Amino acid sequence: MGDNPAFRRLAYELGTMIAEADRRLIYGGGHVGLMGVVADAVLAGGGAVTGIIPGHLRRAEVEHTGVTDLIEVDDMFERKRLMVERSDAFVALPGGLGTIDEILDVITLAQLGQHSKPMVMLDAEGYWQPFRTLLEHTIACGYARAGIRDLYEIVTNLDGVLRVLGLKS
Repeated sequence: MGDNPAFRRLAYELGTMIAEADRRLIYGGGHVGLMGVVADAVLAGGGAVTGIIPGHLRRAEVEHTGVTDLIEVDDMFERKRLMVERSDAFVALPGGLGTIDEILDVITLAQLGQHSKPMVMLDAEGYWQPFRTLLEHTIACGYARAGIRDLYEIVTNLDGVLRVLGLKS
């Protein structure tokens, strides 16, 4: 969940906005962490939620049993593949290694022309600034082209998330 209670509030607000926009949440299927909070808020708002969870996590009883649809997959690779295929856009809240892994996969797939879906990171309280610095460093060192900046957006508030997703002008 992280140490900052403000991030939990943002997660709940994001879920509420997803439900109000009549959009389906597709996520990793857990009841823990900020994405579990987002899922709870979508469900509380009458929205639909699809969870995609590897069997080993389901057996560890971290699955969200209240989601609209829960799809069990063999491993994390299949989970990410299905999430990318089924999603219209990607939103990253503050998170840990799994979140960073998923962000990098989505950006890399966009760079390789495998999708053109929006990717937005909610930079609550500057959380994603070190990540931005790392990406800028890869550009400065010649390991990535400057065009990678066009593959994602970092915003500071929920209105920015809605704008990137095309849910608000």
